Amino acid sequence: MGVLDGVNSPDCLKQMKISELDALCGEIRELLLESVSVTGGHLASNMGVVELTVALHRVFNSPEDALIFDVSHQCYTHKILTGRRGEFSTLRQENGLSGFTRPGESAHDLFVSGHASTSISLALGAAQAKRIAGREGYAVAIIGDGAMTGGLAFEGLNNAGRTKDKLIVVLNDNKMSISRNVGSMPRVLGRLRSKSSYVRFKRVVERGASGIPLVGRALRNILFNTKEFFKHLFVRANMFEELGFHYLGPVDGHNLSQLIDSLEAARAIERPVLLHVRTTKGKGYHFAEKKPRDFHGVGSFDINTGDKGDSQGGFSAQMGQALCRLAEQNPRICAVTAAMAEGTGLSDFSRKYRNRFFDVGIAEGHAVTFCAGLAQQGMLPVFAVYSTFLQRSIDQIIHDLAIAGLDCILAVDRAGIVGDDGETHQGIFDVALLSAVPNVTIYSPATYAELDALMDMLSRGGCGVSVVRYPRGSDPALPAGFAFEPDRGLKPYTLYKSGAADTLLVGYGRTFSNIALCHESLSKMLPCHVLKINRLSPANDSLLALMAGYRNIFFFEEGIKQGGTGALIGAALLEDGYSGEYVHTAIDHTFVPHMPVDRALHKLMLDPEGIAEVISQRLLAEEDAKA
Repeated sequence: MGVLDGVNSPDCLKQMKISELDALCGEIRELLLESVSVTGGHLASNMGVVELTVALHRVFNSPEDALIFDVSHQCYTHKILTGRRGEFSTLRQENGLSGFTRPGESAHDLFVSGHASTSISLALGAAQAKRIAGREGYAVAIIGDGAMTGGLAFEGLNNAGRTKDKLIVVLNDNKMSISRNVGSMPRVLGRLRSKSSYVRFKRVVERGASGIPLVGRALRNILFNTKEFFKHLFVRANMFEELGFHYLGPVDGHNLSQLIDSLEAARAIERPVLLHVRTTKGKGYHFAEKKPRDFHGVGSFDINTGDKGDSQGGFSAQMGQALCRLAEQNPRICAVTAAMAEGTGLSDFSRKYRNRFFDVGIAEGHAVTFCAGLAQQGMLPVFAVYSTFLQRSIDQIIHDLAIAGLDCILAVDRAGIVGDDGETHQGIFDVALLSAVPNVTIYSPATYAELDALMDMLSRGGCGVSVVRYPRGSDPALPAGFAFEPDRGLKPYTLYKSGAADTLLVGYGRTFSNIALCHESLSKMLPCHVLKINRLSPANDSLLALMAGYRNIFFFEEGIKQGGTGALIGAALLEDGYSGEYVHTAIDHTFVPHMPVDRALHKLMLDPEGIAEVISQRLLAEEDAKA
C-alpha cells in the first residue's frame, strides 16, 4: 500500500510526517499523470500545485476554512484529498467528476468556478459573512499570477486591504497563465523574487532559531513578529503592502516545510495576508516542465513520449491565417487577445506583426475598451476571444463600442457547445446577449470558406461592431448542393431548395451542417427546403417574408433559447400574423454539463439524428391530430 491509499479525507494529513507528505505528493503526481493522460484535462497547472494543495489541507480545516481556487482548473489534488480519489478516473467524463470545483460534488467545493480573477472577491465575501455570523474559520483564495492580471482581482484586493477579516490570499507565481504572462504584474513579482539578500538573511535566522533545543520553535515565532523591521532593511514596501496586506514570501512552493510554516504564520496575523508562493508549472513531468504551454490543457497523450497525437487547429487556426493574410494587405488591422494567443489562433500573427499584436492579459473588459481606443484613432481591431469569456465584457461592448458606432471585429471562438469543460465554458449565450444591442451585427459562418469571405468583407472597414462567431472544431463535411457559394453566401441568408415544399428547416453555424446532413436522408420522405441564416442580427424583413411562405418551420439553434435568434424570429413572425407551425429547438433555459460535444448535441436534439426525430415527431403528431 502507498501513502495515498490511506488518505480519504484532509484530516488524514494532520499528523503525517513531512517525509510521508513528500511521498504522498509523489503518488499524487503519478495518479495525475495516469488519469489525465487518458481523460485529458489541465495537466501542467495541477502538477505545479501538488505540494501547495497538500500544505493547505494540512494547515487549514476545510470546509470550515473556505479554500477557494481561482479558475479552479488546478483543483485536481484538492479533489483527490477530499474523498474523490475513487472517482478520479471519471474526470471530465459524462456524469463523472468536473474538471473544476463544483459544490454538487463535495462540501469542500464551495463555488462553481471556471473563469479567472474571482477568488479574492469570493473569499472576502466569505470572510465577512463568517465574521457577521460569529463563525470561526479563515477564507483562503488561491490565485495564479496570470489571474492577477484581471481587473476583478485588483478590485477585490483594494476592498479587502481595508478590513481586519481572516482573509489569506495565496499567490501561486509560476510566471504563466496559459501563455507567458504579460503586463506590469510579472515585473512587480519579479522584483519581489529578486530580493535575494532579504530572503537569504531570513532563512539563516529561521534555521538558526529552529536549531536551538527546546525553545527553538518558540524563538522562531518571536522573531517572526519582529520580522517587519528586518524586512524593511532590505525591501521597500511593495504593492500588496500599500494595499493593506501583510506580505509574506516569496516561498518555495515545492518545499512542504516552508509552505506549512508560512501558512501557519499567515494564520497568526490578525489582518489580510498575501502569501507569495513560487511554483513550477508542470512540476514532476519533464515534458510539461519544458513546454508548460503545450500541456496546460490536453487531450489524451502518451506519458512516456509526451506525444499528444495530431492536433488540428480548426476554425481558430483558420481565423488566424485569415488575419495574417489580411494584415499584410491592410496596415490598419490589429489583433488583440486576453491571454489566449495560442487558443485563438493568433500565434503566427503575434510573430509576423508584433507592433500590431496586443496581449492584454486576462482582462476581457479592458480588451474591448482598448479596442475602442484603437478604432477611434483609425485602426481596425480584431479581438479574438472565446464566447464564454466574451460574457465578461458586455458592458464595454455596449458603452465603448456600440454607442460610438466604432469599427471593431469580435472574433468569437468556441461558439456553441465546447464539451468537457462544462457549464462555465459552453459558448451558448453570446447571441442572446448581443442581439439586443443596437449597432452590433452578428454573423455565424458555417465553413472555412465562408469565414474567409466574411473576414475579407469586414476588413475593408465601415461595418461598425461586427461579431463573427464560429465553433470549436474543423471544417464540416457538407452534402452535395450545400457548399458555400461566394456570390450569395455573404447575403443575410441563403436558401437551398429543389422542387416544391411547404416545410422549411432553418439554422446557422455548425447547426446548418447538421441540418444539411439530416436533409439528405429526410428529403426522400419529406419534401423540405433548408434556410441558412448568415447574418443573425439585425433582423431582415425579406427573411421574414420568405419564411412566412412555409406551412411548417423548424428552427434549430446551438445556443440558449430565450433571446436567441429563433425566439426573435418566431416573435416577429407571430407579430406579422404567421399562422403555420413554428418549432424552435434550442437550449431551453438550462446550463449544459460537461460531456463530449457529439453527446451534448445528441441530447439537445441538435445532431442530424436529433433533428430528424424532432421533425418526424411533430409531423406525426400533426397527422394524428387530423385523424
